[in-house]
Amino acid sequence: MTINTAQIRGARGLLDWSQAELSKRTGISTTSIGNIESGNTQPRESTLQVIRKAFEDAGIEFLPDNGVRMRSGHVKVYTGRSGYLEFFDDVYQTLKDDHSDVLVSNVDERKFLKWHGELTSEHHDNMKTLTDIHYKILLQEGDDYFPANYAEYRWIPKAHFSSVPFYVYGKKLGILLFDNEPTIIVMEYPAVADAYRIQFAAMWDTAIIPDRKSLKTA
Repeated sequence: MTINTAQIRGARGLLDWSQAELSKRTGISTTSIGNIESGNTQPRESTLQVIRKAFEDAGIEFLPDNGVRMRSGHVKVYTGRSGYLEFFDDVYQTLKDDHSDVLVSNVDERKFLKWHGELTSEHHDNMKTLTDIHYKILLQEGDDYFPANYAEYRWIPKAHFSSVPFYVYGKKLGILLFDNEPTIIVMEYPAVADAYRIQFAAMWDTAIIPDRKSLKTA
Protein backbone atom coordinates (compact mmCIF):
# COMPACT_ATOMS: atom_id res chain seq x y z
CA MET A 1 0.00 0.00 0.00
CA THR A 2 1.32 3.43 -0.94
CA ILE A 3 1.01 6.05 1.77
CA ASN A 4 -0.22 9.56 0.99
CA THR A 5 0.50 13.05 2.30
CA ALA A 6 -2.42 13.01 4.76
CA GLN A 7 -1.06 9.80 6.31
CA ILE A 8 2.43 11.26 6.56
CA ARG A 9 1.10 14.31 8.40
CA GLY A 10 -1.12 12.12 10.57
CA ALA A 11 1.73 9.77 11.47
CA ARG A 12 3.95 12.70 12.42
CA GLY A 13 1.16 14.03 14.60
CA LEU A 14 0.71 10.72 16.43
CA LEU A 15 4.42 10.53 17.15
CA ASP A 16 4.77 14.25 17.82
CA TRP A 17 7.56 14.40 15.25
CA SER A 18 8.55 17.60 13.52
CA GLN A 19 9.50 17.56 9.85
CA ALA A 20 13.09 17.89 11.06
CA GLU A 21 12.76 14.71 13.15
CA LEU A 22 11.34 12.79 10.19
CA SER A 23 14.21 14.13 8.09
CA LYS A 24 16.74 12.90 10.66
CA ARG A 25 15.23 9.41 10.70
CA THR A 26 14.93 9.03 6.92
CA GLY A 27 17.86 10.99 5.50
CA ILE A 28 15.39 12.99 3.38
CA SER A 29 15.84 16.75 3.63
CA THR A 30 13.37 18.81 5.66
CA THR A 31 12.64 20.87 2.55
CA SER A 32 11.76 17.76 0.55
CA ILE A 33 9.49 16.50 3.31
CA GLY A 34 7.73 19.86 3.43
CA ASN A 35 7.22 19.79 -0.32
CA ILE A 36 5.86 16.25 -0.20
CA GLU A 37 3.40 17.09 2.56
CA SER A 38 2.21 20.26 0.82
CA GLY A 39 1.75 18.45 -2.49
CA ASN A 40 4.35 20.55 -4.29
CA THR A 41 6.43 17.46 -5.05
CA GLN A 42 5.35 14.05 -6.32
CA PRO A 43 7.73 11.70 -4.49
CA ARG A 44 9.12 8.51 -5.96
CA GLU A 45 7.74 5.25 -4.62
CA SER A 46 11.16 4.44 -3.14
CA THR A 47 11.06 7.70 -1.16
CA LEU A 48 7.62 6.88 0.23
CA GLN A 49 8.86 3.44 1.25
CA VAL A 50 11.71 4.99 3.24
CA ILE A 51 9.26 7.31 5.00
CA ARG A 52 6.84 4.47 5.65
CA LYS A 53 9.55 2.25 7.15
CA ALA A 54 10.63 5.03 9.54
CA PHE A 55 7.06 5.40 10.78
CA GLU A 56 6.43 1.66 11.04
CA ASP A 57 9.67 1.17 12.96
CA ALA A 58 8.34 3.77 15.43
CA GLY A 59 5.08 1.88 15.92
CA ILE A 60 2.77 3.39 13.28
CA GLU A 61 0.30 1.24 11.36
CA PHE A 62 -1.11 2.45 8.04
CA LEU A 63 -4.72 1.49 7.24
CA PRO A 64 -6.88 1.47 4.12
CA ASP A 65 -8.89 4.61 3.30
CA ASN A 66 -6.08 6.95 4.39
CA GLY A 67 -6.11 5.67 7.97
CA VAL A 68 -3.21 5.72 10.43
CA ARG A 69 -2.90 4.56 14.04
CA MET A 70 -0.44 3.38 16.67
CA ARG A 71 0.06 -0.39 16.76
CA SER A 72 -1.22 -2.12 19.88
CA GLY A 73 1.42 -4.83 19.49
CA HIS A 74 4.08 -6.00 17.07
CA VAL A 75 6.65 -8.77 16.69
CA LYS A 76 9.85 -8.35 14.69
CA VAL A 77 12.70 -10.82 14.15
CA TYR A 78 16.31 -9.72 13.54
CA THR A 79 18.83 -12.24 12.19
CA GLY A 80 22.56 -12.32 11.48
CA ARG A 81 25.08 -9.66 12.37
CA SER A 82 23.28 -7.01 10.31
CA GLY A 83 20.07 -7.82 12.20
CA TYR A 84 21.95 -7.76 15.50
CA LEU A 85 23.26 -4.26 14.77
CA GLU A 86 19.81 -3.15 13.58
CA PHE A 87 18.36 -4.37 16.89
CA PHE A 88 20.77 -2.25 18.90
CA ASP A 89 20.03 0.74 16.71
CA ASP A 90 16.35 0.16 17.58
CA VAL A 91 17.32 0.07 21.27
CA TYR A 92 19.08 3.42 20.94
CA GLN A 93 16.30 5.06 18.91
CA THR A 94 13.63 3.73 21.28
CA LEU A 95 15.43 5.01 24.37
CA LYS A 96 15.77 8.48 22.89
CA ASP A 97 11.96 8.72 23.13
CA ASP A 98 11.23 6.40 26.08
CA HIS A 99 13.46 7.00 29.09
CA SER A 100 12.54 3.97 31.17
CA ASP A 101 15.26 1.77 32.67
CA VAL A 102 16.97 -0.86 30.52
CA LEU A 103 16.90 -4.33 32.08
CA VAL A 104 19.02 -7.17 30.71
CA SER A 105 19.20 -10.67 32.19
CA ASN A 106 21.17 -13.89 31.58
CA VAL A 107 23.99 -12.01 29.91
CA ASP A 108 27.39 -13.21 28.78
CA GLU A 109 28.92 -9.93 27.64
CA ARG A 110 31.52 -11.77 25.53
CA LYS A 111 28.79 -12.94 23.15
CA PHE A 112 27.46 -9.40 22.78
CA LEU A 113 30.91 -8.00 22.11
CA LYS A 114 31.66 -10.73 19.57
CA TRP A 115 28.80 -9.50 17.37
CA HIS A 116 29.37 -5.82 18.01
CA GLY A 117 32.98 -6.26 16.92
CA GLU A 118 34.68 -3.03 15.89
CA LEU A 119 31.45 -1.11 16.62
CA THR A 120 31.60 -1.85 20.36
CA SER A 121 33.02 1.55 21.31
CA GLU A 122 30.47 3.36 19.12
CA HIS A 123 27.63 1.45 20.79
CA HIS A 124 28.91 2.25 24.28
CA ASP A 125 29.34 5.91 23.35
CA ASN A 126 25.76 6.06 22.07
CA MET A 127 24.41 4.53 25.26
CA LYS A 128 26.38 6.93 27.44
CA THR A 129 24.72 9.92 25.74
CA LEU A 130 21.38 8.79 27.24
CA THR A 131 22.32 10.06 30.67
CA ASP A 132 18.86 9.86 32.27
CA ILE A 133 18.50 6.10 31.76
CA HIS A 134 19.60 3.47 34.28
CA TYR A 135 21.02 0.21 32.89
CA LYS A 136 20.77 -2.93 35.01
CA ILE A 137 22.46 -6.13 33.84
CA LEU A 138 22.35 -9.59 35.43
CA LEU A 139 25.30 -11.94 34.86
CA GLN A 140 26.08 -15.43 36.04
CA GLU A 141 27.65 -15.54 39.49
CA GLY A 142 31.44 -15.34 39.22
CA ASP A 143 31.50 -13.68 35.78
CA ASP A 144 33.68 -10.63 36.37
CA TYR A 145 33.65 -9.18 32.85
CA PHE A 146 31.89 -5.78 33.00
CA PRO A 147 32.62 -3.88 29.76
CA ALA A 148 29.76 -1.33 29.92
CA ASN A 149 30.92 1.22 32.47
CA TYR A 150 27.59 3.07 32.20
CA ALA A 151 25.69 0.04 33.57
CA GLU A 152 25.19 -1.52 36.99
CA TYR A 153 25.93 -5.25 37.17
CA ARG A 154 24.77 -7.91 39.60
CA TRP A 155 25.11 -11.69 39.75
CA ILE A 156 22.47 -14.39 39.77
CA PRO A 157 23.30 -17.91 41.03
CA LYS A 158 24.57 -20.34 38.41
CA ALA A 159 21.58 -22.61 39.05
CA HIS A 160 19.22 -19.80 38.00
CA PHE A 161 21.22 -18.62 34.98
CA SER A 162 19.95 -19.29 31.45
CA SER A 163 21.88 -19.08 28.19
CA VAL A 164 18.98 -17.11 26.61
CA PRO A 165 19.18 -13.40 27.51
CA PHE A 166 16.20 -11.08 27.58
CA TYR A 167 16.38 -7.35 27.02
CA VAL A 168 13.63 -4.98 28.21
CA TYR A 169 13.71 -1.46 26.78
CA GLY A 170 10.86 1.00 26.46
CA LYS A 171 7.67 -0.96 25.80
CA LYS A 172 9.61 -3.75 24.10
CA LEU A 173 11.01 -7.14 25.07
CA GLY A 174 13.87 -8.70 23.11
CA ILE A 175 14.75 -12.41 23.37
CA LEU A 176 18.30 -13.07 22.13
CA LEU A 177 19.43 -16.43 20.76
CA PHE A 178 23.14 -16.88 20.08
CA ASP A 179 23.67 -19.90 17.83
CA ASN A 180 25.91 -19.88 14.75
CA GLU A 181 24.53 -16.40 14.20
CA PRO A 182 22.25 -14.27 16.40
CA THR A 183 18.46 -14.29 16.21
CA ILE A 184 16.59 -11.63 18.17
CA ILE A 185 12.82 -11.71 18.63
CA VAL A 186 11.37 -8.34 19.67
CA MET A 187 7.82 -8.09 21.01
CA GLU A 188 6.33 -4.63 21.26
CA TYR A 189 3.53 -5.39 23.71
CA PRO A 190 3.52 -3.12 26.78
CA ALA A 191 1.89 -5.78 28.99
CA VAL A 192 4.63 -8.28 28.11
CA ALA A 193 7.41 -5.75 28.75
CA ASP A 194 5.82 -4.82 32.10
CA ALA A 195 5.59 -8.49 33.12
CA TYR A 196 9.30 -9.00 32.46
CA ARG A 197 10.12 -5.79 34.34
CA ILE A 198 8.36 -7.23 37.40
CA GLN A 199 10.20 -10.53 36.99
CA PHE A 200 13.52 -8.73 36.60
CA ALA A 201 12.91 -6.58 39.70
CA ALA A 202 12.42 -9.71 41.83
CA MET A 203 15.69 -11.19 40.55
CA TRP A 204 17.55 -7.89 40.92
CA ASP A 205 16.51 -7.41 44.55
CA THR A 206 17.93 -10.82 45.53
CA ALA A 207 20.97 -10.72 43.22
CA ILE A 208 24.56 -10.59 44.49
CA ILE A 209 26.38 -7.27 44.29
CA PRO A 210 29.88 -8.03 42.97
CA ASP A 211 32.98 -6.67 44.63
CA ARG A 212 33.83 -3.54 42.65
CA LYS A 213 37.50 -4.56 42.72
CA SER A 214 36.61 -7.28 40.20
CA LEU A 215 35.41 -4.74 37.65
CA LYS A 216 37.01 -4.88 34.20
CA THR A 217 36.47 -2.37 31.44
CA ALA A 218 36.63 -2.82 27.66
